[in-house]
Amino acid sequence: MPVELEKELTFSRFDRMSERYPHRPAITYLGENFSFAELRNLSERFAGGLAELGVRKGDRVMLYMANSIQWVIAFLGIQKLGAVVVPVSPIYTSFEIEYMIKDAEVETIVCLDTNFCYVKEVFSTTCLKRAIVTNLADLLPFIKKALGKCFDKIPHGKVDKAENVHSFVSLLRHAPFTQKVKINPWSDLSYILYTGGTTGFPKGVPGNHIGQTSYVKDVIEEVARDHLKEGEDVYIAVNPLFHIMVLGLFLALGLNKGNRTILMPAPQVDAILESIQRYRVRWMLGVPALYRMILENDRLDQYRLDSLAYCYCGGDKLPVEIFRRWKEHTGIPIYQVYGSTEAGHVTYSRIERDPKPTTIGLPLRSRECIVVDPETLEKVPVGSVGELLVTSPYTLKSYWKKPEETKSSYVVIEGKTYYRMGDFVKQDEEGELVYVERSADIIKHKAYRVSASEVEAALQDHPTVIGACVVGVPDMKVGERVKAIVVLKEDARGVGGADLIRWCRERLAPYKVPSYIEFRDMLPKSKVGKLLRREIREEERRRLQKEKFEI
Repeated sequence: MPVELEKELTFSRFDRMSERYPHRPAITYLGENFSFAELRNLSERFAGGLAELGVRKGDRVMLYMANSIQWVIAFLGIQKLGAVVVPVSPIYTSFEIEYMIKDAEVETIVCLDTNFCYVKEVFSTTCLKRAIVTNLADLLPFIKKALGKCFDKIPHGKVDKAENVHSFVSLLRHAPFTQKVKINPWSDLSYILYTGGTTGFPKGVPGNHIGQTSYVKDVIEEVARDHLKEGEDVYIAVNPLFHIMVLGLFLALGLNKGNRTILMPAPQVDAILESIQRYRVRWMLGVPALYRMILENDRLDQYRLDSLAYCYCGGDKLPVEIFRRWKEHTGIPIYQVYGSTEAGHVTYSRIERDPKPTTIGLPLRSRECIVVDPETLEKVPVGSVGELLVTSPYTLKSYWKKPEETKSSYVVIEGKTYYRMGDFVKQDEEGELVYVERSADIIKHKAYRVSASEVEAALQDHPTVIGACVVGVPDMKVGERVKAIVVLKEDARGVGGADLIRWCRERLAPYKVPSYIEFRDMLPKSKVGKLLRREIREEERRRLQKEKFEI
């Protein structure tokens, strides 16, 4: 193991870059530049403000906000304190964040004013002690904020005045936090990320500092190599930073290499294309749905994209059609990145190789991958399909306070603990992994991972529902749409699909809400009573194929 990695913390390389390139723009956000020195100063002031409020090493702080300069400042500040970041989607409902706040024992939440109404709802039912509230435009110049308000371009939310509610800006007035907190990269947590659970509840995935820095180091030294120009390059961050894939590349290509990151608060195609043209962006990460949206934009030919050199895709299976159309339009390929919240970044297409649309790349050196028979856990021959298992000496191998989930997702083989990815792959003759299909329990909608059991649990909470089966229906534009098969009680009257969809909207983030509801008298189950979700998936595939044939 490299000696330097032994001592590496999530913010260590950023600190070195801030000393090497103090005046270089670190973040460009809504047209405003924030230099490395300025970003470091703001994050240390925020850390000082948190410390003044009583936040200490090991405390959990939830980030409940969209991509913004405040997100980056808060993330770095929390790390400097040795506290633990709990990043969640800004579109989660109060029902969802209440569970996560209780589960992670979060006492401090940083949120947008547009989300404060949800935070207010859970104050009395959780362990929350304080909220730090900001608006997307808080750190922009006065003239931009005024124009944004005049033209109704900046959303605002109502925030109550109270002793436990603080403004983000007020914390930045604090003196910088300069105390040296002793952080053990192996045992101290950097973050807790939430992902779908098989029991209907999200699972917290704890991550230590060395687990994160191990794959960030791999990306810099093994993938990007001399293709990445330290202190000169430009990367655009479009997808949400609370996703491990996006956060990892943001650290690797931007903050940890002295490079500028164009931070997009929302994936608006024209704004993305204009930013690529204006700032001469060379590196980009997107999901398949984003690349499709760009290719189908009516004004695509009006923008110059010739600065783009390295485009990566992750989060979902890349359609061959998108791969080919992108190469035809831009002249450059789409490379792939694959991983999970539990295992971190696992495989990457190598820039030196001409990428294939069906492969997800070669494993990073800090990740060991094996392909096994899912029943026997025996390794399968090269070229055969099996379940992908991943291990790393650097990562934690358990869920947060969920021993049963841990037991079902992690297995010990020859003395090593592997995470079961739930994805089925095969290895080609060059050692690259070819993606075949995912577990029936996970639905990919616009690259979001939707846990089928979580949606089923929400539906089964309805007083008239006695059974539910949720599957993904293939959709060319978004990957898969969520469909629910529902069984109602015999005496249920007047309950329709619209009622159940409305019920879900009150309890789930928008991307988890079913697009379709189908009612049946019974659901397919095994002899031991286990729901046969894969049978429903196969039914839907056959139905789609039949419809295409008839057309």
